[in-house]
Amino acid sequence: MGLRLSILDQSVATAGRGHDETIRNTLALAQQAEAWGYHRFWVSEHHSHPSIVGSAPEVLMAAIAARTQRIRVGSAGVMLPHYAPYKVAEQFRVLDALAPGRIDLGVGRAPGSDGRTAHVLNPDRYASERFPQQVMELHAWVQGRELPAGHPGHGIHAYPAAETEPALWMLGSSDYGAQLAAHLGLPYAFAWFITDGQGADEAMAIYRETFKPSAGMNRPHAIVCVWALASDTDEEAWHLFESRARWRMDRNIGRLGPLLPPGQAMRDYSPAEQIALDKLKANAIVGSASTVGGRLRQLARRLEVDEVAVITWTHDPQAQRRSYELLAREFSLASQGQSA
Repeated sequence: MGLRLSILDQSVATAGRGHDETIRNTLALAQQAEAWGYHRFWVSEHHSHPSIVGSAPEVLMAAIAARTQRIRVGSAGVMLPHYAPYKVAEQFRVLDALAPGRIDLGVGRAPGSDGRTAHVLNPDRYASERFPQQVMELHAWVQGRELPAGHPGHGIHAYPAAETEPALWMLGSSDYGAQLAAHLGLPYAFAWFITDGQGADEAMAIYRETFKPSAGMNRPHAIVCVWALASDTDEEAWHLFESRARWRMDRNIGRLGPLLPPGQAMRDYSPAEQIALDKLKANAIVGSASTVGGRLRQLARRLEVDEVAVITWTHDPQAQRRSYELLAREFSLASQGQSA
């Protein structure tokens, strides 16, 4: 089997469209992703974010699961320090009951928000320091294992019980997540799109070299989540990329908002901004399907992974769908039966 492709959709706000339409576009994309042969469809969690309006992945996952039959559906991820692990386990066991054997529970330590919003979600400022313990508790509850005697959760079970269970994933963009995933014997997803690849080689090496087999996994399994955009021509792809480029430049100066149409996205940049923009474009995976496909294969070989999750932002949802459709053809996803 060739390289597996999956999708991470962040429900990105776009100028001129309501947030409700954005959420519905995510649902439509998930259904198309299954038809095209993608292996997984993951959604993210952000709070009080003017650009990314997917705030409740577990709710969105339920809607996606009800509209699909084969594709795996997951979170990338649940920001665990905001929540009680027991409640998260219950939510995802319900999801697994709705879509048996198709649910991925990706968890992260980052707030997915600013400090004030994180405080509203959980006033405990030290919550993230308990993240490793939270993950171990969550892992036990989603697998139906008993917590040790003396633990406050001993004798407490997360229902509904079933023959299948959610697959717990560790998400990260640094060595921390890689080390924790390796120590607990969990699959690991590196967020290349957050770091522009910085630290990816080191994190993947640490994960593979220090991995300890667990009850659910006897060898390491990692994927990389990367931003990419394909179109029918290189020229058209770079035109569509102007929306993303403008957003990144604005974000660097603390300005967040919906994605602009490419024709409205260009503005005058300072010399320092132009340097940052040139670097962004030099590293961007943008172009025709063959161009993008070649870059993704090269990256997968470099990181020694057999699966890549692709994130694509465009102002026009049809352009986003076209990008994923072209990549599905480039990698012959439907003929590989990747959703089986």
